[in-house]
Amino acid sequence: MTTLKRQLGLVGSMAIGMSAMLGAGVFYVWAPAYERAGSWLLVSLVLAGVVATLNGLSTLQLAIQMPVSGGIYSYGRHYLGHYPGFMAGWLFLTGKIGSAAAIAYVAASYLAPDFAKLIAVAAISVMSALIMSGIRLAARVSIVMSVVVALGLLWLALPRQIWAEPITLGADGSLIGVVSAAGLIFFAFAGYARMATLGEEVVNPARVLPKAIIGALWVVFVIYFVVATAVMPHLQQSASTSTSPLVVLAGSTPWLVVALASVASLGSLLAILAGLSRTSLAMARNSDLPKTLATISRKTGGPVVSEVVIAVLAITLVIVTNPLWLVGLSSAGVLTYYAIGHASALRQPASERIVWRVVPALGLVLCALLIVTLPWQSLLAAIVSAALGSLWFVLSRAKSSN
Repeated sequence: MTTLKRQLGLVGSMAIGMSAMLGAGVFYVWAPAYERAGSWLLVSLVLAGVVATLNGLSTLQLAIQMPVSGGIYSYGRHYLGHYPGFMAGWLFLTGKIGSAAAIAYVAASYLAPDFAKLIAVAAISVMSALIMSGIRLAARVSIVMSVVVALGLLWLALPRQIWAEPITLGADGSLIGVVSAAGLIFFAFAGYARMATLGEEVVNPARVLPKAIIGALWVVFVIYFVVATAVMPHLQQSASTSTSPLVVLAGSTPWLVVALASVASLGSLLAILAGLSRTSLAMARNSDLPKTLATISRKTGGPVVSEVVIAVLAITLVIVTNPLWLVGLSSAGVLTYYAIGHASALRQPASERIVWRVVPALGLVLCALLIVTLPWQSLLAAIVSAALGSLWFVLSRAKSSN
């Protein structure tokens, strides 16, 4: 089996994770989250951060033992069995391909709404070309994008924080509302697993991955906390939360938010496409997807066929449909993906554990709690996807056994 080249260091790994997290979600999640949690929004943010940290700890414990491409697909297959691992990979692929199409469309809609589909196709093509040029080049672009977005968000939010009134908790929230809002905010964090899917390309993964996953996660958490406390006064005063509150922070320079949202969306798109191609590579190696997807480029050392196929599928979704509804599928799919990761970590022997057993146990419970509070459309989309995946699994197993 041909392996990928180890090209990513700590900075490159963190940059890809931060690019995935500092995506479109940070520009749009606060208003719908505030509708559910009210003045308890920061509690929801902390809860989302706790869930993300638990997920990150379980993921890095698994990644240290299995520094291979595929992330939780590979871990689930090894520790839980073929079918659970397959479903983790299937839900990740189907949900995130839809997310990639949606993110490209959102970014294009901001830049030129009259030519949104054309620009979205171009964005996917350019980001895919960067990945196919080599993961090291993609990491360098991710470093630039993540730094630009992080500094831009802090530039918008910090001046408002200096003069902000103290935030008080009122009677406008509920337990269900806080948990539901945490479920929404969590998906603004759901990008650090991209580093685990690239584990086979990380130099010295046992040393680099723990620092990269937890480091990127908490840098992003601090940025989100600063942004959340800055937008809270506007959310409390505004009669309508349909407009992104970050536009208000920009004052006389709303173009800055548009520019940052576009860069953030493209950075997130780059990280998602990289993670998708590596997961499909791992599934193809195990005959869960066509073997052709496991082809490795001699020039770049990357899974070139997987990269091309993922790009074509995302472009097809942009062309044939409005992909925004697929975000719901991604929401349920990614939490199920992490839940399988926690279950995998629970099955690891004591000699492989670097965190207390309560970490994956609590993470599994919290993931399940966030899943059941998602909108019913998200759950239905995930059930349909899981059913189609199960059908493919049965048919492919039957074919291979003949």
